Amino acid sequence: MAKTTSIHLIDDEPVIHEVLGQLLTSEGYEVEISSSGEEALGKLGEQSFDLTLLDLLMPGLDGLAVLQRIREKDPQATVIIITAYASVESALAAMKMGAYDYIQKPFKHEELLLTLQRAVEHSRLKEENLRLKDELRGKFSFSNIIGKSKVMESVFDLIRAAAPTRSTILIQGESGTGKELVARSIHQNSDRSQFSFITVNSGSLPPDLLESHLFGHVKGAFTGAVSHKMGLFEAADRGTIFFDEISTLNLETQAKLLRVMQEKEFMRLGGTKTIKVDVRIIAATNTDLEEMIKKKSFREDLFYRLNVIKIELPPLRQRKEDIPLLVKHFLDLYGQENAKEVEGLTEEVWAIMGGYHWPGNIRELENLIERAVVFTKTKVVDPSSLPPFLLTPRISEGPDLPAAAKTLPLKDQIQSFQRQVITETLRKTKGVQKQAAKMLGLKPTTLNEMIKRLKVDTQNYS
Repeated sequence: MAKTTSIHLIDDEPVIHEVLGQLLTSEGYEVEISSSGEEALGKLGEQSFDLTLLDLLMPGLDGLAVLQRIREKDPQATVIIITAYASVESALAAMKMGAYDYIQKPFKHEELLLTLQRAVEHSRLKEENLRLKDELRGKFSFSNIIGKSKVMESVFDLIRAAAPTRSTILIQGESGTGKELVARSIHQNSDRSQFSFITVNSGSLPPDLLESHLFGHVKGAFTGAVSHKMGLFEAADRGTIFFDEISTLNLETQAKLLRVMQEKEFMRLGGTKTIKVDVRIIAATNTDLEEMIKKKSFREDLFYRLNVIKIELPPLRQRKEDIPLLVKHFLDLYGQENAKEVEGLTEEVWAIMGGYHWPGNIRELENLIERAVVFTKTKVVDPSSLPPFLLTPRISEGPDLPAAAKTLPLKDQIQSFQRQVITETLRKTKGVQKQAAKMLGLKPTTLNEMIKRLKVDTQNYS
């Protein structure tokens, strides 16, 4: 059950108490009334409120003084000023002090309720942002790797255990899951952190050039070798070499890499001098190496040398509970880069993201959030800031819209899609809304509100 929003009404007029008290209570708000600034401040020490409606003109402590005391006690407090036409300048001064908005007497009920609705959403976003920032600073991050899901906690445990050792590590995961980030975290938390971390993109170079790149060469080793050149293994001595997509190494280079790992020495191309090195190898792949072994395209002995400690990174679709943390991180990052303050996403955007398959994993999510920050014209990202493919029903492994729905306006198509995503997720969780909310990256109360608003059938899922 959703928490009832509490409102502190501070006004000296009994008629305002009666009218607003009845209106707000009938709308489902919990109302506490104070007749003076002094009475209101006395209650602040005993109670906390989600919103405050504060009259500016009161005998004794006026509204500005009360606002200042409220903000001192709780800088995040959401306060709406009630003012007469003649006091608009004072209301603007109150907003400079941190009030959320103001309404003028006499006000229409619809105007007041709409302002309150916006304030509730604003307050919810602020609370969510503060919670996510705490999580990002706390136990849900490890050397810039973000996650709170059980599968990521297991990854953190492996990193903590593996980092201080000298063991070779194999990281497996789909493209975009953060394999290099994990490799860097292992290096940074090892006793090699003061020395080089070198990434080898083995698939981007032809075999001959790659070997020269790795082991170096002597003058005259091949056409164009006009001088001696140090290779990456020498440059990484006492540090770490990270082989990104090691499956792209040809068999000859695999054999030479195996020898370096076994003997901890090598010779430059064209050279006769043995060079000894102490380098830790971390390898990553998005390919099934054991399947490659069966096809004779990857050496079995090298595989066993690499596979001392294995870390498997889950795709984003299997850790959707981490999406809010990742979104917050990328909103902050690209908000700073673009000098824009973006507080969060609308419910519609959360639902769309929760129902998406994320074939590009974290890299795709990062790119999407960067784009949204650039294009959004408000502090909250809405569907208009998303790429067009996310607003169509043809989403990987997602439900399709009936033909009739595709002729509807965009807003109705989005709602139809949301309804189908929620329905499909409820079917997967056999109607358990708490589990469905977790899969969709939503708060249970938010999902419940969307079910009611979209009129989703919650029966017959057992």
